[in-house]
Amino acid sequence: KKTATADTNKKRINFFAFFSYWKPSSAAYKKLLTGLLLFAMVNSSDVFLLLKMKESGINDTLIIGLYIFYNLVFALSAWPLGILADRLGKKKIFIAGLFLFVLVYAGFSMANDWWTFALLLALYGLYAAATEGLAKAWISNTASKNETATAIASYSGFQSLAALLASSLGGLLWFYFGSVATFGIAAAVTFGVIIYFMFTPVEENN
Repeated sequence: KKTATADTNKKRINFFAFFSYWKPSSAAYKKLLTGLLLFAMVNSSDVFLLLKMKESGINDTLIIGLYIFYNLVFALSAWPLGILADRLGKKKIFIAGLFLFVLVYAGFSMANDWWTFALLLALYGLYAAATEGLAKAWISNTASKNETATAIASYSGFQSLAALLASSLGGLLWFYFGSVATFGIAAAVTFGVIIYFMFTPVEENN
């Protein structure tokens, strides 16, 4: 007669396990993550940028071309900005990137012609290059070496939820108050995040 035995060594996969890392994480990690998530909660999908251009009467072909231009600026500037971050410090470059985000979103709330959008998307490419990879590199310096992957993975989990919330809130603001509210509020909150980082010391392990 066969008997079924449970494998007690098997662990269940918990898709929200990243919440558990918050408590044992370092004070520096918590300070950094707080600022990053505040920003993530207003950093909505790039689709809103495309919608704003469409709303302003830009044709689809030009919109696609402008978005390719943004990605080109991002790709070309990521490496030199990474080198600059190593020389000047991750915090300075990241804050500079957030400042560009404020300029872009404030600009998008008022822009109506293609050349203004082109200029703003060039700045947006610089913002992306100054923040996207840099955030994870900065996080890795606030966690102990044997917890680096956990720290980055936890941030990614929180960021995904925050991004979902940001796009949902952005859509609601757009629906009820228009694009000016979506971009304007995101710019204002991000400016608050800049002030937070400027006055919040985040110690790094290396």
